[in-house]
Amino acid sequence: MQLWTAIGCYILLICALAIPRRDGDNAMLLTVMWMLYAFATVYFAKYIFVLIDLIGKIPTLFGRRRNRVLSKIAAVCAVITFAAMWWGALVNRFRIDVKQVEIARQDVPADFDGYRIVQISDLHTGTYGSDTTFVSRLVDAVNAQNPDVIVFTGDIVNSRSDELTPHAAPLSRLHARDGVYSIMGNHDYGDYANWDSPQQKNESVEYLKRLQASMGWRMLNNTTDFIYNGNDSIALIGVENIGDHPFPVYGSLVKAYPSLSDSTFKVLLTHNPAHWCDSISQHGDINIPLSLSGHTHAMQMEVAGMSPAALRYPTWGGLYADDDSTHMLYVNIGAGTVGMPARIGATPEITVITLRKTAE
Repeated sequence: MQLWTAIGCYILLICALAIPRRDGDNAMLLTVMWMLYAFATVYFAKYIFVLIDLIGKIPTLFGRRRNRVLSKIAAVCAVITFAAMWWGALVNRFRIDVKQVEIARQDVPADFDGYRIVQISDLHTGTYGSDTTFVSRLVDAVNAQNPDVIVFTGDIVNSRSDELTPHAAPLSRLHARDGVYSIMGNHDYGDYANWDSPQQKNESVEYLKRLQASMGWRMLNNTTDFIYNGNDSIALIGVENIGDHPFPVYGSLVKAYPSLSDSTFKVLLTHNPAHWCDSISQHGDINIPLSLSGHTHAMQMEVAGMSPAALRYPTWGGLYADDDSTHMLYVNIGAGTVGMPARIGATPEITVITLRKTAE
């Protein structure tokens, strides 16, 4: 039985690697992705079993009996691993989690006390193909939060802008009193696709901008918009992608808002949280009280508040502040998936950020 299972799995792997696929054929790419994931679920569970079972065999090196309890534990862990991977793929990646976050600060303008910013990020619509079911549910869940403004912090596609086309209609239903704003993430520039010419790549990016405009979204490409409420206002700043190596830098914070030290309350949309760590946190000459990012996905794995993303990003998910809380950052772990079509923990996130003014 084990032999035939292994043969079947390797036939699956060979087929996945050998299937001719044309760049831009999203349906075929999705098929290959699922074939590779199916192979990985079997062999990752198997490796977990082998590793634990080998520990149980160590006593045999000293002429003793193997530890059969560890062999049983190995079998249970393998089954749990296999089940968790398929739970993450078939169920958990569609279980939307609404997180409520309060930002309480003295510098929040008085008329923005109670203002609700709803953040979503990293949709990666290409992973859903033409199936708009999940995206439609996400839109309904966002609208149900009664947002004052909605912000999207990048990576709306995987590699090509036409992946967004089937999802433009449901996303155009997003509604907030002060509108929907977006920025670009590293996947939105077409850097992960093969193009016949630089012009073709540029046309894809321009199509993404036009499509979002047709959805009623306002893209902040190194620009700023001011939101007015009563007698007060806040600056909503959006930069193109700025991040750590190997992700390319397209953005410019100075271009987006030249007078960064002024007293205006600013909310910065920047896709990669590394930008906050490198250029905003601990910089006393920069007055940006709140930054919003995505990008990490928590590596689509989070158990008991821990994620392997922490090995790469010190700010991988949730709310952060520098030493004196001058600068705060919220990292949304995203709603979609890329690469691995699963979320093991790390459920799709909608963040409801409520601004609160504290006493002077």
